[in-house]
Amino acid sequence: MTRLLLRADASGTIGAGHVSRMVAYAERAVARGWEVVFSGRVDNAEWLAARFGELSVPVVPSAAFEGYDAVVVDHYGLSELREEVNAAGALLVSIEDDVFGRRAADLVVDCGFAPAPRPDDGSGALLRGVAYAPMRDVVRDAREKRRGREAAERAQVTVVLGGGTEWAGTVSALLHALRATELPFVADVLVRGEPVVPEALPGQEFRIQPPGPGLLDLMVETDVAVSAAGVTLLELCCLGVPTGVVKLVDNQETGYRGALDLGLAAGLGSAAALDDDAVATLRTLLLDGETRRRFSETASSVVDGHGVDRVLDRLEVGIG
Repeated sequence: MTRLLLRADASGTIGAGHVSRMVAYAERAVARGWEVVFSGRVDNAEWLAARFGELSVPVVPSAAFEGYDAVVVDHYGLSELREEVNAAGALLVSIEDDVFGRRAADLVVDCGFAPAPRPDDGSGALLRGVAYAPMRDVVRDAREKRRGREAAERAQVTVVLGGGTEWAGTVSALLHALRATELPFVADVLVRGEPVVPEALPGQEFRIQPPGPGLLDLMVETDVAVSAAGVTLLELCCLGVPTGVVKLVDNQETGYRGALDLGLAAGLGSAAALDDDAVATLRTLLLDGETRRRFSETASSVVDGHGVDRVLDRLEVGIG
């Protein structure tokens, strides 16, 4: 039996994206009959990590590399590991986002929208682009539920920006931008912390709640989403949810530009400089059904939900 170790961390500062990706890897590996262990912190991502328990995947604070056939690392804070992993008899799969989390590996995966040229560091196979984006089972299930859905009379909006409390200020700015559209909507705002919520205009409603396991249920019914240019944007693309995307941090610059260039989302700009253009873009998304349809069809065709299986197929060849 193939034994797989998954290594990632989550926290209020790091966010939950790395653990989300590892859940997708665990699901598809378990479906193949592999034995899987997750190693790392799951603070601020407990609702995601609960899936490991459902899959009978042990969650441990740390684990040695010995005894595994392959190790998947999704972590910006760890440096070179290939020599150590190979010495333990395992292959290293490294998940990177452009230069972030980059290290030499037997198999390198960058599921970004527009991966930049990568220097030769002796790595083995390079799997690059959104065809390799990991999608959890619930995302793939939600994708099917959205098919044939009709828009609501009052637009359903979901605002989701990472899992950290430090984004409450940016969420506040986005809520004020939504209010400034002067259009009717119901906005579910998933955020930790306490954003400043503006007084809603007639026909508008803001509902504040922390991120949790109900996110995908919301996405099934969402007409317009507002998201950062990270893991959640890839999930929204897979679902076909028309999305206004914000560049939340510097390491999202490549993904932000790539998503816009591919026609997958509407750009709202940088979190540090939201302006009248962001209001105009949100207004178009809320008003224009043809614009929403175009973003939905393009995004769901590009991010099809089978990324992890493509990676594991290549890994099986390497393991032999």
